[in-house]
Order: sequence, then C-alpha cells, then structure tokens
Amino acid sequence: MFKKDVKAPDKFDTLVGKNTTFQGNIETSGTIRIDGKVQGEIKADGDVYLGKSSEVTGNIYANNVFLSGKVEGNIEARGLLNASSTAVLYGDILVQNLISSEGSIFEGRCKMLEKQNSDSKVKNTRKKSEKKSDSTAYSDKN
Repeated sequence: MFKKDVKAPDKFDTLVGKNTTFQGNIETSGTIRIDGKVQGEIKADGDVYLGKSSEVTGNIYANNVFLSGKVEGNIEARGLLNASSTAVLYGDILVQNLISSEGSIFEGRCKMLEKQNSDSKVKNTRKKSEKKSDSTAYSDKN
C-alpha cells in the first residue's frame, strides 16, 4: 500500500531539523539529512539529503547529494547529484552523474567527472581507431 522511498537510507548519522538554523561548518564521515537552514560548508564522506524545506548557504562536498530544497553555493559530488522537481540551486557543480527532474532550477556551471575505469578504455579505443585510418580518427584540433 505505502511505498518506501528507495533513495532514503534507513538511518542518518546527522539530522538538522525543519525548525533549526545552524551557522558554521559541518563535517561528518556518515550520512546527513538537512530539513532546516544551514549557513556554512557541509563536508560528508557519505551522502547528503536536502529536504524540501532546507536552505543551505555554502558549499557542499559529498559522495552523493539528493537535493529537494534550496542551495546557494557550489556542490561537489563524487557520485550522483539528484535534483528533484522542487530543487533550487545557484552555484557551480562538479559531479560524476547528474539527474535533474523537470521543474528544478539550476543556475551555474556544470563540470562532469570522468570515471577512472571508463577513461582508460576511451583512450585505448581512440588510439586503436587512430591507427586504423587517419581520416576516421577524431581530432581535437577542429
């Protein structure tokens, strides 16, 4: 009857509640959920979940970021940035994977990180194609 949210973990190491305002930097080796206001930098070795009522003014560094609220700052996610339809982001992002739902707002620059394993495969494939024929090889000079 009720579906469990597959994105939400069973346990959060840190929780900033809806009626809470926090000023200062947060560092955690676990997962954090923010539903209130945070003014400062957030660094998490785990994931960061930002609820619909969250407002963050500062940069966020995490493994994965699930954004439903508002962020004024840069986001660096080693894995996934998932911006829901209620997400508002004013800042630059550096991510490996990006999911942006219809209705989300993003104003800034985006840079995608390459996977290390696939990066070496792409280089090897490019070298093989260049050896076969110069006319079909990709050129960065164009």
